[in-house]
Amino acid sequence: MGEALRTLEKTKLIYLIYPTTQTALPYQPDIKKSPRLHLLDTGLVNYFAGVQKEVFSSHDLTDVYQGRISEHIVGQEILANNTNLLHTLLFWVRDKVDASAEVDYLYVKDGIAIPVEVKSGKVGKLKSLFQFMETSNVNIAIRLYAGKFQTDQLRTTSGKPFILLNLPYYLAGNLDKYIEKYKYSHIY
Repeated sequence: MGEALRTLEKTKLIYLIYPTTQTALPYQPDIKKSPRLHLLDTGLVNYFAGVQKEVFSSHDLTDVYQGRISEHIVGQEILANNTNLLHTLLFWVRDKVDASAEVDYLYVKDGIAIPVEVKSGKVGKLKSLFQFMETSNVNIAIRLYAGKFQTDQLRTTSGKPFILLNLPYYLAGNLDKYIEKYKYSHIY
């Protein structure tokens, strides 16, 4: 099965996004764990999921396919804006046997991995993001969602401060710009 998926990846029909358990360099994909299958054509995703009619008739994509289309489109934007061919798109999973914590994407900028969570709708819990930030050396995190742009100064459960950039989905292609603007912001 793995060989078939890698062949499909070579044809540029899919992209395999592997998990990592690291929160600091080096960010190595764990190829022993199951990758996420990311089709490189959103139309194919809609077709295979059987949601074409719902997509075309919906006024809000977060209502379609339990918000997974929004997550897929954000992944597409991240891949499309990646100018570093050596960078591999990853997602983070907690390194514990019964752990279910997962951050949707790690966006590498200037040698650091910034966690990116995609939430359907305007609200959503960020428990996994907080767990990542607890052990990470970064001070910025991103949530892409259906709400408006805003920044929040937050603290993890242990008191570590960080900035959460809340960006509307349509800004997913501009992550570099917002990271650059806020990465050196003063944190309380």
